[in-house]
Amino acid sequence: MASSTPVSASAESPPAAPSQAPVSASRDLARRFARHKMATISVGILILLVLSVTLGTWFWHTSISDIDLAASLQPPSWKHPLGTNDLGQDLLARMIYGGRISLAVGVMAMLVSTVLGIIVGAAAGMSRGRTGPFLMWVTDVFLSLPQLPLLLLILYLFRDNLKQIFGVEGGVFVLVVAVIGGLRWMPIARLVRAQFLSLREKEFVEAAQAAGASRARLLWKHILPNAIGPVIVASTIEISVAIIAESTLSFLGLGFPPDVPTWGRLLFEAKDYMAIAPYAALIPGAAIFLTVLSVNFIGDGLRDAFDPRRVI
Repeated sequence: MASSTPVSASAESPPAAPSQAPVSASRDLARRFARHKMATISVGILILLVLSVTLGTWFWHTSISDIDLAASLQPPSWKHPLGTNDLGQDLLARMIYGGRISLAVGVMAMLVSTVLGIIVGAAAGMSRGRTGPFLMWVTDVFLSLPQLPLLLLILYLFRDNLKQIFGVEGGVFVLVVAVIGGLRWMPIARLVRAQFLSLREKEFVEAAQAAGASRARLLWKHILPNAIGPVIVASTIEISVAIIAESTLSFLGLGFPPDVPTWGRLLFEAKDYMAIAPYAALIPGAAIFLTVLSVNFIGDGLRDAFDPRRVI
């Protein structure tokens, strides 16, 4: 009688597949963002613009206030790479200085609008009584206000008072940031409320609530981190909105004073010389265009990255 040879289990089982380390959420987010080619290019452009306005004075030492009427409206040259304005002032130096203010206004106004929007939206989304509908009614009232006329009116009424407190440049900066940010929180508030209304009914929130988590812990530890993705996307758009709003105010002559050369102010100064010196308007206009376009593409890339259902 033939004896049967035992067969090992390892010989019968297929070879195990090599284990792959789980991809972290942040790496997956970065990978999905990198698939958006225009967003990655826009990040490079925006970094280049920020480095130019923050580090430009290390390499270009010309003062923004030096007046040389003999060099008035000169085209770009080796001495003045971006040309000069009607007073003979170097446009490269003024673009570097003005870019700091324009970008700072955009970022600070975005922070103001985002913080206000999160506070109002979170309060409305967490409330189960009359507070939520009332806050949304207030939000709708602010949305119905004509923003540009209201912005001009507030600047006209309070600009001189803040100049006495913070100085000329500081007072206008604080007022412009506060007014632009204070009139742009409503879309973020509505978005945050919608996210909170959806997330507060999820199983993990109900489980945390059943485990005795306080209202503050539910908000900060469970709901807000899961709602922050769409808020970040909306906040990036607010940067471009704030930059355009500041440029509009400066172009109308109601923003920063003439000795503070924001990009919008440079456009305002160049409008009378378009026929003989178009570069004076094209250069700040191109900077505003590239900044706003880059921020919008970055917002698109973040939207695609935070939405796993979107096919890129």
